Amino acid sequence: MTSSTTVVTQAKPWAANSISIGSVQPSYRTSENAGFTRSSYQPVRLLVDDYLKLKRDGFLKVEGLIPQEDIRTMSTHMNRVIEGAETAPGFPAINPDMPEAERVARFSRIHNAHRVHALHERFLLHPRILDAIEQLNGPDVLALQSMTFFKQPGQPGQGYHQDSYYIPTLPNTLIAAWVAISEATEENGCLRFRVGSQSEPLYPQAENEFTHESRNLAGVFDNSTASFEDPAANQLAAVAERYEEVACPANPGDVIFFEGNVLHRSDPNRGTTSRRAFAGHYCDARSFVPWNTGEKWDGMDAGRPANQYHVLARGDSHMAFATPSFGTPCAALEERVPRLAGLQVEMPMADAGKLGSGPVKVVRQ
Repeated sequence: MTSSTTVVTQAKPWAANSISIGSVQPSYRTSENAGFTRSSYQPVRLLVDDYLKLKRDGFLKVEGLIPQEDIRTMSTHMNRVIEGAETAPGFPAINPDMPEAERVARFSRIHNAHRVHALHERFLLHPRILDAIEQLNGPDVLALQSMTFFKQPGQPGQGYHQDSYYIPTLPNTLIAAWVAISEATEENGCLRFRVGSQSEPLYPQAENEFTHESRNLAGVFDNSTASFEDPAANQLAAVAERYEEVACPANPGDVIFFEGNVLHRSDPNRGTTSRRAFAGHYCDARSFVPWNTGEKWDGMDAGRPANQYHVLARGDSHMAFATPSFGTPCAALEERVPRLAGLQVEMPMADAGKLGSGPVKVVRQ
């Protein structure tokens, strides 16, 4: 098992102490999370207005979606990780005798810890998050990625970017769920969105063949500066100027859902407290996913997808999928039930200048 820590560069300060667990593929399987069933939580039912806001603005904040008991559990876990009292494969080695400042400095964010730690898998597959995503993005949900943000005081933000730039899905059905573990304020670097910018095409790197038709649009540029904090260096800043920017503060337990193409950023943490968060990325389970946490996968060179490395969270799929390592209840562990077509609505038919109704007729020779 290996892990990698991104090298700090002047151009990419957000990547400092960003730990990736993508290359860690645990061979173990447990049922540690088997008790965290959907029935353990109050079901979520969003409003049509919630759906419309996501589609209109590109983001939606649902207040108090995650119970405070779960938030406290994650917050305590993050404290213990920094203290060196808890760890997992791929996490930085922490000696509890290290000075606090040195321990804290080792953590900015951890990617994909759901593959090696039961609590992170629980959050990625949290029933109340999945309830909302089903209603916002469709019934078939593939859980792709997790990110755990520590964002200590003084740590940098991240410049304008589109999440679909990093996580391609074909067709593009990416959606994020950003859970506030601590209070997120303008001072400590809350998320900031450009309202309505999800309607923009994806601005990819020219060398990335796993993008969408947008790369052939006149005006789409070779984007090599996504996430750069300096607007003068970030090519997306000019695109962002077409839209109003709004800050999106959040309280512990709030969840911010946003679409893969929406332009967003965050400022450095200029406060005195950490801005902690957990983020999950999901897509329609029937999308072709040419992405495996930044790592190569079996079949990559032959043009095959990496869906088999990602957990089927809800619904069904004709594509391959993974099961959860820690037994968190989800669709991947349920018996497959055929999805039968419902009542077929008859289409209006024009007949001799009159509009009637009737089934579409197929004539076979």
